Amino acid sequence: MNQRPFGNIGQRVSEIGFGAWAIGGSWGNVSESDAKAALHAALDSGTTFIDTADVYGDGRSERIIAAVLKERGGAKPFVATKAGRRLDPHVAQGYTSANLNAFVDRSLKNLDTECLDLVQLHCPPTEVYYRPEVFEAMDAMVTAGKIRHYGVSVEKVEEGLKAIEYPGVKSVQVIYNVFRQRPADLFLREARARGVAVIVRVPLASGLLTGKMTANTAFAADDHRHFNREGQAFDKGETFAGVPFGIALKAVDEIRPLVPQGVTMAQFALRWILMNEGVTTVIPGAKNPEQAKANNAASDLPPLTDAAMAALRALYLEKIAPYVHHQW
Repeated sequence: MNQRPFGNIGQRVSEIGFGAWAIGGSWGNVSESDAKAALHAALDSGTTFIDTADVYGDGRSERIIAAVLKERGGAKPFVATKAGRRLDPHVAQGYTSANLNAFVDRSLKNLDTECLDLVQLHCPPTEVYYRPEVFEAMDAMVTAGKIRHYGVSVEKVEEGLKAIEYPGVKSVQVIYNVFRQRPADLFLREARARGVAVIVRVPLASGLLTGKMTANTAFAADDHRHFNREGQAFDKGETFAGVPFGIALKAVDEIRPLVPQGVTMAQFALRWILMNEGVTTVIPGAKNPEQAKANNAASDLPPLTDAAMAALRALYLEKIAPYVHHQW
């Protein structure tokens, strides 16, 4: 597993991390035993970065991570969690020092630790990025020893560009994949120039870029790919990267001939993301050990060819960009 520097904090992490949303909830049923096995497999095959959030399964994801790390002992991976989405309603006015401290205290308990490695504001309303007092509250938690570092998880490129103006922001999490290429136009370059780590989520467009879905694929009622296609529960860009399902399936068929023999489409899609040096770590999810190990194997693949990169760019501009580029 290749390692990359995590911004300017003096630490390196695996370029393929473990996204722990699926083992928390909203991705159909994942048993606790399967969740633990998937995380063990990821760690066994080189993962040193885990991303979770306090709302994934109402804390279930955090608690599973704590249990697995306790079982393993030894050196700990870098664990990032998030705070803010517990607010109801989820409005900028709720991002107060008192609320953020309460969320962090809960995560400290769930993750069974005295100090959190990284806390990310969890896709807050855009207004939050224009409230310096929110970032001052995060600075105060660093000073108090509750958290080592903090960052933000954003929906829009513009939010990421605003966030990195705050010197305390050490990381930005953003959606970036074959179907969401806008971050490469400016944001990834700017973040790298400022020494800010970039965590890439939704790398497989909610499973579309595995190449395994069809028009007849059914999703469980509690799977966001069933209930959030039009943004009914949260930003629709989090589900299938915001691309209409039918349009995306046609694009996937055009990608198939580009995938080298012996490589899965998922691995190909992950390797495409890693081609950009502005990316620090990619966090695909995994529901079982096989998925976790296959994801990590993408780190060992050779670079994509210039022809493949050009073809994927042309496909994006022609077929996908009209649906997503202007929105996020």
